[in-house]
Amino acid sequence: MRKKLTILIPCFNSAGRIMPTLNCLVEAISGGLIKQVIFADGGSSDIIEDIADEVGADFVRTPKGRGLQFKIGVIYAKAEWLLFLHDDSILEDGWDAELNVFINDEANARKCAYFRHAFDDKTLAAKIVSFGVYLRCKIFALPYGDQGLLISRELYEEIGGFSSLPLMEDVEFIERIKAHIGRKNLIMLNSKLVTSANKYEAGYIKRILRNFKYLMVYKMGKDPKEIAKTYYK
Repeated sequence: MRKKLTILIPCFNSAGRIMPTLNCLVEAISGGLIKQVIFADGGSSDIIEDIADEVGADFVRTPKGRGLQFKIGVIYAKAEWLLFLHDDSILEDGWDAELNVFINDEANARKCAYFRHAFDDKTLAAKIVSFGVYLRCKIFALPYGDQGLLISRELYEEIGGFSSLPLMEDVEFIERIKAHIGRKNLIMLNSKLVTSANKYEAGYIKRILRNFKYLMVYKMGKDPKEIAKTYYK
């Protein structure tokens, strides 16, 4: 029997940006690859629950915090494989065919995967940043959460899943994945995931330097709860 996916999306007032993400899932739902879509909602005040009802997604209420939202959402997952996405993720055409092959190959049972990075901004600056992401992944095997994460439910549980950290939950989980299965088993897919460039509106260089600063502070051992107080200020 062909294996299937549960898609997990953490939401917080996501109604205005989530539809492009859902649109790119339609073909995979109708084709039977996607068994379930879960909105793990951190206390939204918009119409995101109505959208979940309209599209047939499961709506799970959680405390706010992406790691915690993922952690609780997985409890309700029904498929053999999990695909974690952000609420502004747009998967390029053909992603479903690639994942269908990947998850049904027994050689990949103890592997994880993520998408290549792209912005919804066609400027040279955006392309340079995406190339930098490519190099980071190739050299350090360090994808971020905005590249998605594909992992079997069994392996997810074995490793311990997402933590409830308020920040760096993606980095922390990736480091545990690499420690558990080895970096060679963390696979970059051929398909691209297009993410919003809105958070870079103050400038790509400024945002990159900011992210690097917080990553280094985290790597040096500072409590993510303390980092989050400054990051989200």
